[in-house]
Amino acid sequence: MEFGRVAETELDLIDYTLPPTPAFTKDVLNAAAPTQELAVHAGCAKWGRKEWVGKIYPLKTKDANFLDEYVKHFNCIELNATFYQVYGPQTIAKWKEKADANPEFRFCPKFSQSISHIRRLKNAEEITTQYYEGIMAFGDKLGPLFLQLSDNFGPKNLPELTAYLEHLPTDVLVFVELRHKDWFSVTEHREAAFNLFKRLNIGSIITDASGRRDCLHMMLPTPHAFIRFVGNSLHRTDYTRCDEWVDRIVQWKEEGLKSVYFFMHQHDERYSPELCDYVINKLNTRLGLSIPRPQFINKDKGLFD
Repeated sequence: MEFGRVAETELDLIDYTLPPTPAFTKDVLNAAAPTQELAVHAGCAKWGRKEWVGKIYPLKTKDANFLDEYVKHFNCIELNATFYQVYGPQTIAKWKEKADANPEFRFCPKFSQSISHIRRLKNAEEITTQYYEGIMAFGDKLGPLFLQLSDNFGPKNLPELTAYLEHLPTDVLVFVELRHKDWFSVTEHREAAFNLFKRLNIGSIITDASGRRDCLHMMLPTPHAFIRFVGNSLHRTDYTRCDEWVDRIVQWKEEGLKSVYFFMHQHDERYSPELCDYVINKLNTRLGLSIPRPQFINKDKGLFD
């Protein structure tokens, strides 16, 4: 993942402090019905990583069996494959079958780029229907959906965003990732977008990347969090940043958060399992959970007890 990448020499110069929780989010969380246990899912963006063979995938694992192995280590995936191609129900059903052995596993499929980036949400009814027809084959393995808007999809496109979201099915939670800087830098645009999401019960994605601190808007229009964390190859700041996220998730849970999806990215994805393991271990400890952790073939790696 290249979004928000900076030179290694700049990493220690960045203020990684998470912004305070805004009143908007506090109101949403406080209005949510109390929950006994926070539903936590943590995973990566892709299962097809050859770099993980010999790390968490057994040696000589074939590409066709990567998903079979991935579901043994994580309880969700931010499914980027559906961004590049709209898959039909038959393919989706095969993926679901591979995950059936993990009762808690969830797929979080990204909307097709044909919808978000090529058609820019206009005249996208037919391709949206095809997308939904495919991903519904995940059945009980379907998690929230993920609509990523391009960097140049800005506040002037609010009418198109409103029209598109208003016509989406409401039986599956959708999260939207905003990237254009004016959504965050101009108060009027920020309020318009997140009030729209709140009205429609649409979630918002928080992206934590070194070079785009503005995407840390901390606005939750629903009592559910979808966090995309972009690390820097296990740089020391990765761990302190993750620690602060665990603190914030614990705080939000006390205030009314119902679920969190935490997706680990690295600019070099070979290191994602290690940092995801670190986060899972911390969340288990702080929240009294027992989320299974990825199992490393080399037992000296990935264990941060």
